Amino acid sequence: MAVQPSGTVTLVFTDIEGSTALLDELGAEAFKEALADHRRAVRDAFGAHSGYEVDDAGDGLFYGFASASGAVTAVAQAMALLADGPVRIRVGVHTGEPLLDPPKYVGPDVHKAARIMSAAHGGQVLLSGATHELVPEDVLDLGRHRLKDFAEQVSLFQLGSDRFPPLRTISNTNLPVPLSSFVGREQELTQVVSLIRDEAARLVTLAGPGGMGKTRLALEAAGELVSEFGAGVFWIGLAPVRDPELVVDTIAQTLGAKQELARHIGDKQLLLVLDNLEQVIESAVELAALLQACPKLRLLVTSRELLRVDGEVVYPVPALAKPEAVELFCARARTDPDETVADLCSRLDNLPLALELAAARVRVLTPAQILERISQRLDLFSAGRDADPRQQTLRATIAWSYDLLSRDEQRLFARMAVFRGGCTLETAEQVAGADVAGLQSLLDKSLLGRTGERFWMLETIREYAHEALEAGSESDATRRRHADHYLAVSELAYTERFDRGLTWVRRLDAEHDNLRAALDDLQNRDPLRYLQLAGALGWFWVARSYFAEGSRRLEDTLATPVEDGSLTARVLTSLGVFDEARGQLANALSRHEQAIALWHTVEEGTEWTAARDSLGWALYSEGERSRALELFQQNLELARHFGHQALVSRSLAGVCQLLVATGQFERAEPLALELHASTRDSEDVWCMCSADHYLADCAMHRRDYTLAEQHRLSALETVLTIGDVMQQTIEILGLAFTAAGLGRDEDALRLEGAVDAKWSELGVPHAPPLSEAWRERDLAPARARLGEPRANTAFDEGRAMTWEQAIELALASEVAPLVRAPQ
Repeated sequence: MAVQPSGTVTLVFTDIEGSTALLDELGAEAFKEALADHRRAVRDAFGAHSGYEVDDAGDGLFYGFASASGAVTAVAQAMALLADGPVRIRVGVHTGEPLLDPPKYVGPDVHKAARIMSAAHGGQVLLSGATHELVPEDVLDLGRHRLKDFAEQVSLFQLGSDRFPPLRTISNTNLPVPLSSFVGREQELTQVVSLIRDEAARLVTLAGPGGMGKTRLALEAAGELVSEFGAGVFWIGLAPVRDPELVVDTIAQTLGAKQELARHIGDKQLLLVLDNLEQVIESAVELAALLQACPKLRLLVTSRELLRVDGEVVYPVPALAKPEAVELFCARARTDPDETVADLCSRLDNLPLALELAAARVRVLTPAQILERISQRLDLFSAGRDADPRQQTLRATIAWSYDLLSRDEQRLFARMAVFRGGCTLETAEQVAGADVAGLQSLLDKSLLGRTGERFWMLETIREYAHEALEAGSESDATRRRHADHYLAVSELAYTERFDRGLTWVRRLDAEHDNLRAALDDLQNRDPLRYLQLAGALGWFWVARSYFAEGSRRLEDTLATPVEDGSLTARVLTSLGVFDEARGQLANALSRHEQAIALWHTVEEGTEWTAARDSLGWALYSEGERSRALELFQQNLELARHFGHQALVSRSLAGVCQLLVATGQFERAEPLALELHASTRDSEDVWCMCSADHYLADCAMHRRDYTLAEQHRLSALETVLTIGDVMQQTIEILGLAFTAAGLGRDEDALRLEGAVDAKWSELGVPHAPPLSEAWRERDLAPARARLGEPRANTAFDEGRAMTWEQAIELALASEVAPLVRAPQ
């Protein structure tokens, strides 16, 4: 029997979730047996790590451990043993210095450990910050929480990465912490808090135009109410959501709901703050139904548009009171209040956004100068007679910033709206005719932002700038220059895609929103250049695994026939690659054969050879290995004849693939080494990955798992640089095989599960035959060594991982990558 630890002790409390419901479900006899099995499993795991049993009252157990790492390991083993059974336990772990009261412990540390356990859900293990400091396990930081009977907040961590509902703590909230002070609004804050407390007002909408301060008022009101909602107060930011059908899903994800949302909430006392609902206002009916189904749920909504459903209580957010407006302006401008400031705030209608914009001007203008410039202009800008007056005021506020610009600045401001996602200085100069002084002026006036090398606009300001562009005479010319620029960039990237592929993938990724804007502009205006731009980007969409977007764009180009063989050929080549990735092999072969015929017609030898390589891969996928090998070998001779090293490397990769796939590893390895050497100073990421990939295959064939893992890790790190998700799955599956070969069986099956889930998400076929053979050779024994329950648990854990977690697990090998990843 374990000796009772003293001094620093790690305390572990367990309890069964839903024991009464489980009793009803199983019946008395089966429940009694399940309870006994659960206690036996926990005691076996805890006892194996010198755990000292303190108490077994009720449905739970209380243990003490001399070692924090021993306690956490014991808990992890117990959870694994219980994974397939009907009993789900919640566990709290805390390290402290409890007082001995043999055979028990007393003191606040005991109560804290018990409270931590009570905050958890079935299947969840919570660690205190004190335990986490002693045990560097893979944990999720759940933030700081208040526990019942404890005045100070405590840091809580979750063992493992599974998703659970929010913790059952007093401070059950995810409210963001504002970065700036909350100025004024005392009366409004009191009124909103009072409304939410009113049982008759279960749906409160803070209404008003953008820039009125609705979000900040909602945040402060919700913060006042955290302790009054037993199940928590949760913030759901909806600004990124555009589909009304995703609103309820977004709420469910925030709450960690694993069942239908109304059932998850039930009769919990819960406040949800839904911020920026206006662009998904159609979800209002579904939200009203959720309120009907959940009697203790309250909603606090911010929106520019009313929901107009039964039970809605609207609170129109007013402008700031004059003293508050002056206080806000002075706080942001770091200036002292005076009559000029008060007058300026009044002329800005005391609107928070207008005050923030005006305060930014104090870097270059005094308040008096700002007032002088707007005193005669502000009221000139207004919306139509039927527009909301506050929207008129907001438009006037933005228009005021625009009107303060010089004529040249106004033209630049409007032209900068052509960019989506920002631009570099050089691009702004070429497309928008910008100069450094003009950009600096817009930056100083807070109408433009800059992060690193890129200039950008807030979307609200960009919308106004876009209206100004469309209202002027430069719209068509500006859009044309924008499309011309990004077409030229894309053509250069296409030409250099083999030699400088990594550089171009990164650059095109940064400009993807602009490329989309150029495509949108050209699609209806200029079908030939639309075909040209989409075709130039096909290789990039392939490299980044943008299957859906790339396929849609490329298919669209073919909807309007254009007589240009070479442009059509490269579209067909990229579509063939997408078809092959999705397993549509007949389509892939047809596309590639059409492309080759077109390239032959225009006598483009290099592109013709590259298209034949793509055909070779499709033939390989179709199972025509001898024909594919012959094609790759012919291409290798042609590429050597042309003296095109990138095509030599690509053809070498094809030959290696066929030799490896047909078991000719001895012939493949020297070619793979040649490929590896040829890419040492290259940016052809695909060939760099292929070299390591085939060398790993050759090592796998002779069961040199250590060398195989080194090459596989290098291949994975290479494809991570460009985000090729499909190739990442192939390399991680290879790492599952090497992990099994090296005896890391659970990691091997977790990686296999993660890849299986990712393939399902991508909608692509599963592993090629060689991988299936190694799956049988290496993973089947790993399953046998673990036993079916543990093996299934590990596989399911992998399927539940995020892809980022799977990558992290794959890279966590103790074996260092053999070869460099490109920088």
